[in-house]
Amino acid sequence: MKRRNLIGMALAMTGLSLVSACGGGGTSGGSAGSAAYSAGNTSVVNASEATGGTLNYGMTNTPDSLDPGNTYYAFMWNFSRLYASPLLTYNPVPGADGLKLVPDLATGLGQVSDNGLTWTYHIKSGMTLSDGEPITTAQIKYAVERGNFAKDVLPNGPSYFQQYLADPAKYQGPYKDKSPGGLSSIETPDDTTIVFHLAQPFADFDYLVTSPQTAPVPQSKDTGANYQSEPVASGPYMIKPGSFNPNTGVTLVKNPNWKQSDTPTVKQYADQINLTYNISGDDLDNRLLGGSMDLDAYGTGLQTAARAKVLNNATQKKNADAALSGFLWYFPINTQVIDNVDCRKAIEYAADKTLFQNAYGGAEAGGDIASTVLPPSVVGYQKFDDYEATTQPTGDLAKAKDELTKCGKPDGFSFNIAVRGDRPKEVQTAQALQQSLQKINVKTDILQYPTGDYGTSFAGSPQFMKDHNIGMNTYGWAADWPEGFGFLSQISDGRAIRSAGNSNMEMLNDPQVNQLLDQAAAAPDAGTRNGIYGQIDKIMMDQAVILPELYAKSLLYRNPSLTNVFVTEAYGMYDYTQIGKK
Repeated sequence: MKRRNLIGMALAMTGLSLVSACGGGGTSGGSAGSAAYSAGNTSVVNASEATGGTLNYGMTNTPDSLDPGNTYYAFMWNFSRLYASPLLTYNPVPGADGLKLVPDLATGLGQVSDNGLTWTYHIKSGMTLSDGEPITTAQIKYAVERGNFAKDVLPNGPSYFQQYLADPAKYQGPYKDKSPGGLSSIETPDDTTIVFHLAQPFADFDYLVTSPQTAPVPQSKDTGANYQSEPVASGPYMIKPGSFNPNTGVTLVKNPNWKQSDTPTVKQYADQINLTYNISGDDLDNRLLGGSMDLDAYGTGLQTAARAKVLNNATQKKNADAALSGFLWYFPINTQVIDNVDCRKAIEYAADKTLFQNAYGGAEAGGDIASTVLPPSVVGYQKFDDYEATTQPTGDLAKAKDELTKCGKPDGFSFNIAVRGDRPKEVQTAQALQQSLQKINVKTDILQYPTGDYGTSFAGSPQFMKDHNIGMNTYGWAADWPEGFGFLSQISDGRAIRSAGNSNMEMLNDPQVNQLLDQAAAAPDAGTRNGIYGQIDKIMMDQAVILPELYAKSLLYRNPSLTNVFVTEAYGMYDYTQIGKK
């Protein structure tokens, strides 16, 4: 869901050769630039060390959670670094250098044992949390335990640590297991050392510790599901006491106990950051263009009306960036509702992909029509087109009807489509799909749900989807780290299916796919891994469990009063840790 793009796999193998000087808002990844169309893709726009002022972020619904251990939206992994510092992060510069791993709380990248089963990290001494308590590795260990082994309380985040740490079977998470030692496969021999013991070699482990799940959480301050209202901060900002409102938003203020030397990759330029919830898409765009709002927190781009206005206005266009987001916009096809592969293939052939592209803004601002699960920007991508998405993008109704006959439904069938109702572009794509399927007598109703709970209570709940006959839903995905495993694992592994917070919304549980993922995780050779990712992609498309829409772009708009603005390739949106205001 989270990240995008590619780096040399020889670097990704060990992580150790990814060390780069901390950018800290400088211009090492691209020269400083003035406002110009798409300047933020390759340079820092309005570079400045000025401090002060208030940043205003808006969004059309709510986050999944402000809790660093309970979030899986890409923008929250980006935004949360302002108050929740992980062990490692990404170099804060534009361009390809922004994909390099750099220390955040840690002093360096992981030290891996010869057998690949032990990863050791050291953190800086002398750092303190926002309440004055010293930061320790015991807090990081606890954060990983709660974020991965207490899914009944914190359902949203990924479960990579649970999957790859050694012998976690008996551990029930810190809310149920009260033993003083906690999870035995994470050791903290002293306050500045943390050691992870794996069940099998996992070459990409450095990428796992960029997750907000490694931001320290003191056990004595943990309030479980309510922790998001005022998490103890380890970054340059903290949630202003009493400001959190689940319906209206939250305010961040400066963390008085943070020092620039603690986490050099993030900045503390603004005095205050307001995050406002539940603004309609068009209203948010109007506020952006009018200057009362600085950024769209989601980072998914302007809606239809504002997009046309900006692209046709030279003054406003220079404050916009057509960014390659690294996302795949797609429809998961739920195999527990549409269980016949030929019925699913009928949907693949019938869909008019040009309508999807138009809903997102066309090729320039919306993206290219997709034919695979892996985007071209992810290591392991292989080009193929099983359902004529690029050669016959308006659909092939004859082949669609043939597939309906094969699946025993020549007169069509019916199901529901779930969408994030506060995202107009997703509603439009669902309407476009509905229009396409009507041509082959497949009838659908569109059910709208809020973004904040979409991945937990609605599309992310297999039982809810089955009970409401929801055969497809709108979704988007980017790599949790920039290679095929980081993209595919959580949406293709049958063992990743969860009762809530489920990302494998197609409900794919194919033994061959699961086995290939295991082979890729342990493979020391980059070429072997890359070939495996292509195989998985082909299997998923052969089984028609995903209807790809677009390899996404986003038309982002930056308030001209902002400083240090650029698109981070690690998240496919603006780097929220560097932005200030004139």
